[in-house]
Amino acid sequence: MPTQAPFLSRKAWVAAVVSTLIGAVLVAFAIAWPRATGTDVFIFWPPLKARWSPGFTPTLVLPALVALTGLLCWRRVTSALKWGPFLAAVFAGSWLWTAALGHVGGSESISKVFARPSEYFVDAKEVPSISGFLSGFTERVPLDAKDHWPIHIAGHPPGATLFFIVLDRLGITDPYTAGIIVLTLGCTGVVAVLLTVKTLGSEKYARRAAPWLVAGPSAIWMGVSADAMFTATAAWGLALLALASTAVRRSRLIAFGLPAGLLLGLCVYYSYGLVLLGCLAIAVIWLGGRWESLLWALGGALLVAAAFTLAGFRWWEGFPVLVTRYYDGIQSKRQYAYWVWANLGAWTFTIGLAVWAAFPRGIAEAWRRSDRNRHVVAVLGCAGLFTILLATLSSMSKAEVERIWLPFTIWVLLLPSLLPLRWHRPLLATQMASAIAIEYFLTTQW
Repeated sequence: MPTQAPFLSRKAWVAAVVSTLIGAVLVAFAIAWPRATGTDVFIFWPPLKARWSPGFTPTLVLPALVALTGLLCWRRVTSALKWGPFLAAVFAGSWLWTAALGHVGGSESISKVFARPSEYFVDAKEVPSISGFLSGFTERVPLDAKDHWPIHIAGHPPGATLFFIVLDRLGITDPYTAGIIVLTLGCTGVVAVLLTVKTLGSEKYARRAAPWLVAGPSAIWMGVSADAMFTATAAWGLALLALASTAVRRSRLIAFGLPAGLLLGLCVYYSYGLVLLGCLAIAVIWLGGRWESLLWALGGALLVAAAFTLAGFRWWEGFPVLVTRYYDGIQSKRQYAYWVWANLGAWTFTIGLAVWAAFPRGIAEAWRRSDRNRHVVAVLGCAGLFTILLATLSSMSKAEVERIWLPFTIWVLLLPSLLPLRWHRPLLATQMASAIAIEYFLTTQW
């Protein structure tokens, strides 16, 4: 038996290295394939929607300072904090890291995204009536329709634009302010994921997972994309579902299950692809053990569906119209044979190779149940990974997944917390270095 622990450690190290190499090779092939073959995959810098423009700017020091401070001080500062203050520190760390990356190009790098003519925020200002917007939404989706919606609005149900209509009605007309609101809401998603882990597993493993959720390269896109708001809504819905599925009293089951369904139902009206959150919802309920919570969550989701339907938008009618519009546009030129695997190369930029290193351990822990707390983290992470695979196989995700998959990615980022503790600090350093390198070498559209 004396050699068992070193053997397991060596086996884990080999599995992590092999998995990391697979991820790195996938990224390399995704970058090289279009250039080597001369294939036009209809995106700026395959596989990312970005432009190659290396250059140092003084603002690049901001994320570097945040990263260095986090590596040196995180454990020392947070170890003594109680759970509530700890979550506040996690949110603050997530906000600082995301905002630092988002401001590498100055405040303009955030405001320009939300000020684009194709974005929700711009068209939200032109909507005179919310009821008219909802009832006439599907009619303006087809590419040949008069005054058809821009691709980003047409590609989603009206709930996404409705959020920005509400902001406009509240008097928020500056795109930078709208961007900061979205960024801030998005950062609360980290807190929701940690609450889910604590509810289903333990506070110890929630604390261990926190740095990985904060430091992921995905923060680049969380700071400049409405998908950050989708991510937070989904994460809070799943957190409430976790509370419902572990509730002992029926009153708590209803109090958490119904709003969980409302939030998750709202997600489906933010993005058609978020129906895949059902995979994560089932994983949460299975871990919690109280299947009655599914009925209350479905009830909440149906209330959302009823509200949109009565207002004039029918999801089941809008989706096939969107599919037609999807293939009438540039997506018909983006080859499935490339994107079905190159999507994962693009996604690797958002999760970092450290997450690839954790895949073998995560899958193994999800399969066996020797440690309940580790099993919870592994199942949640693997459920997120499963949704990613379904999304890329669906053919409805071809490019731009660095932002589109954020609501699933935040759960996959749990997996590296299962790796040996002595690996954490160097791997976290590579995660943050990757994000800074992306900001240095590339100008991302999102």
